[in-house]
Amino acid sequence: MTNILRYPLRNISPEQISDLQEKYPNASIQIELHDTPIAGGLSEDGFWALISLLDWQQMGNDDAVIEPVVEALSNAPLRHLYDFKDILSQKLYRLDTMAHAKEIGKGAYSQESPVFSEDGFLFARCCAVANGQKQYEDILNNPKLMPKDMEFAPLLRIANEAHRRSQKTTLRYVSVYSIETFSNSKGWEGLLQ
Repeated sequence: MTNILRYPLRNISPEQISDLQEKYPNASIQIELHDTPIAGGLSEDGFWALISLLDWQQMGNDDAVIEPVVEALSNAPLRHLYDFKDILSQKLYRLDTMAHAKEIGKGAYSQESPVFSEDGFLFARCCAVANGQKQYEDILNNPKLMPKDMEFAPLLRIANEAHRRSQKTTLRYVSVYSIETFSNSKGWEGLLQ
């Protein structure tokens, strides 16, 4: 039997959660949000301002490249970490198309080629975002501009590292959009039907 419990999020306490865990140890929880977040989160411009802090002078040392962004996020309100992950997920999702996957250089998507790597394409999309707002928008509108044979997976670590630094815990947050390759079914129409 399924029971539906409704609590306003602002009223739920750690004690109530503990009580539910005790009563229903094997249950899962689903949260439905029917409201938009209150103002004060990380804006789109704020996201791109953070991306512009990537220190490409340190290329070859990925930790040093992302350090300025990690530092800025670790000193920002906690909500900005979640917003950063959400905005990043949306950017990566929008690039998750067959047209973009065909333009990444070696290992590009082809129905005949067995060398296409889903992770490699994700990391190539990260590179497109890491290059900044103008390049991202150009690439989004023209897949032929996708970076060739380039990846930047460390972009995915930024929010986690900032959370570990500021909160001393592991970030456990599922972003709004899936970043996995083939998640954007519209971008892969025809292939995923």
